[in-house]
Amino acid sequence: MNILTNFDKTLLKKGQIVKWFCLFVFLSLVLSCGVSKSLHDVPDVSKYNPVIPERVKLSDSTYVSGHNFLTKNRQGLWELYVEGNPFEIGMQTGSLTQELFKKQEHVFLSKVNEFVPSKTKQFFLRKILAWYNRKMYSHITDEYKTEIYGLSKYASQDYNHIASNYLRILYLHGAHDIGHAFQDLALVGCTSFAAWGDKTEDGSLIIGRNFDFYAGDDFAKDKIIAFVNPAEGHKFMSVTWGGMIGVVSGMNEHGLTVTINAGKSKIPLIAKTPISILTREILQYASTIDEAIAIAKKRQVFVSESIFVGSAKDKRAITIEVSPKNFGVYEVSNTNQLICSNHFQSKAYAEDENNTKHKAESHSQYRYERMEELMQYHKKLTPNNAVDILRNKEGLQDKQIGYGNEKALNQLLAHHSIVFKPEQRLVWVSSNPYQLGEYVAYNLKDIFNNKTSSIPKGTWSDSRLNIEKDSFQYSKAFHDYETYRMLKHQIEVTIKEKQSVEPSTLLAIQKANPEYWESYYIVGAYYYKKKYYRAALNAFLKANTKEITTIPDKRNIDAYIKKLKKKLAQ
Repeated sequence: MNILTNFDKTLLKKGQIVKWFCLFVFLSLVLSCGVSKSLHDVPDVSKYNPVIPERVKLSDSTYVSGHNFLTKNRQGLWELYVEGNPFEIGMQTGSLTQELFKKQEHVFLSKVNEFVPSKTKQFFLRKILAWYNRKMYSHITDEYKTEIYGLSKYASQDYNHIASNYLRILYLHGAHDIGHAFQDLALVGCTSFAAWGDKTEDGSLIIGRNFDFYAGDDFAKDKIIAFVNPAEGHKFMSVTWGGMIGVVSGMNEHGLTVTINAGKSKIPLIAKTPISILTREILQYASTIDEAIAIAKKRQVFVSESIFVGSAKDKRAITIEVSPKNFGVYEVSNTNQLICSNHFQSKAYAEDENNTKHKAESHSQYRYERMEELMQYHKKLTPNNAVDILRNKEGLQDKQIGYGNEKALNQLLAHHSIVFKPEQRLVWVSSNPYQLGEYVAYNLKDIFNNKTSSIPKGTWSDSRLNIEKDSFQYSKAFHDYETYRMLKHQIEVTIKEKQSVEPSTLLAIQKANPEYWESYYIVGAYYYKKKYYRAALNAFLKANTKEITTIPDKRNIDAYIKKLKKKLAQ
């Protein structure tokens, strides 16, 4: 019989209690094994002045604090300027961006209640979080811990139940690393390229990149272009968000650039140096490729990452490939262009099984080859055609593969897209939506040499150099894609709540994005759960005719088809 007796139920309940008790004992033990020290580690800020000028609101989009300021340009990008010692920079950043900071923290941490509504499970999650991050503090320099401590004074008080303000913001700097490791790159599919010498129109180095880190639509709404003038090291700019001092895309006053592309990682057992903190250190203290490599070698990371480094002084680009147990540098020979997606290319990883498997089964190699095609098409790279490449939505040989497909360079989900011209200290940053808005130009020579002590009357951008918006955002295809995303979310919620989806909705999602395999997969999965096997089979067969993103996705669809054919034959 399948019905449990009362005795069986009692045993089951006791078994669950035993499991929870064992977990509690385990967590109590690990809490005493190094966690306590990390929980009480706070940087010594006694040598710094804890007082900063009061923030003054000049308008709904401009705030000033001493020589520091925050303002919003007409493209919707926030421009932040901060200067001083680490504590001052942290406090000024927190003070000026406090609304953006709290909003972004809410975007991240409200997901905790959504995914883990149980208060009991949240308690254990907090303990696991403390245990997992127990060594992070020892892998971050005092300078950056001090800056984070200053920043954390302006964090939200709504999430103290997760961790104290300082520890919580410290942990959030590992979100990129943890996200791509645990989600198996579901959040990250970045693309980068560089050209110089005979591959560019004027011979100067040009770098382009898409940062496809997705944590919900709200996450990408308030991008911050930070211009930082630290007491020690080099002045630099980076594209960031509220509460983030690390760097994912940036350039310093010497024309050294850094961007990051996630590699294939095993699930890490302990947090060490967050990649964004390592790249911040490179940007702040390196002016050449050799200096960048030397800094990268000093730090221990806990996930695999390609650090794409461009250098005005060296007039070329390389990738530094880091992982917990390996280190490599990839430099091209006999060519003046470099391409990077999400697999490693250096000799150090030639025999790496994770990397080899990832290259074969993911969408990384496909995007790499697409970049090769597009860079071959654009014989001489310019900032404008670099943007064209970053905005490209088609597959190999211009095949229509559906909007949002991770095999495309432009997956219509990027947090930001950016183009650098390091020798001229020029940078172009995308504006919403995705990479389709205007690319806003900034001249770092003007900004850092002439304007670091002045409050702008408007924007720091150079509108004469802006790259115009993509007309695709006004097309029916784009409108349909946005409809597809809305319907996808609607269907997923309906399925989760075990309700029925209207047939018209299932038809509408397929029509909204007809070349995308996932449009049919979603319908097939719904029909399969409802045991409408013939309709499910038809949907999966249709999905199988499209450009499927990864080998595991293809295997999954093939498995559904096989099961359905067997069921229908019975």
